[in-house]
Amino acid sequence: MTYRFTARIACGLDDPDEDDCMMAGLAESNGGEGFSLLFMCDFDEPDTQEVTLGMDTHCLVTPDQGTAYGCVREVQLDGDVLRVTLDPLSLDDLGLTDPVVEVLLRAPAADVARMREVLPRILSYGRPDARPRLITR
Repeated sequence: MTYRFTARIACGLDDPDEDDCMMAGLAESNGGEGFSLLFMCDFDEPDTQEVTLGMDTHCLVTPDQGTAYGCVREVQLDGDVLRVTLDPLSLDDLGLTDPVVEVLLRAPAADVARMREVLPRILSYGRPDARPRLITR
């Protein structure tokens, strides 16, 4: 069954002088309670060790630090809804039971716009075979 949540917090961070990595995030609340999705990638091209470990692509982090690399198969941004389809093999690592997560975007408009700007760049990072399909409407 599709997991659904309302994001009241959104962010898009992409300043290499201020941020450790590029990030786009969505969360139910600012205090760490509730559900969240954090998409990340490095600013630099993957190095040999990252390639060897399969960490040469985007990363997704869920609450309780569930983490998987290259796990996003499709992202659909349609108005105020973000729908993420994940590789079913990544569900245990992410602590999820369903490969589809739908997010109702209720964060401030400027924050959602920033997340929408940064997210496609994160998803296009790294090896081409791990890049998800991105649909925007």
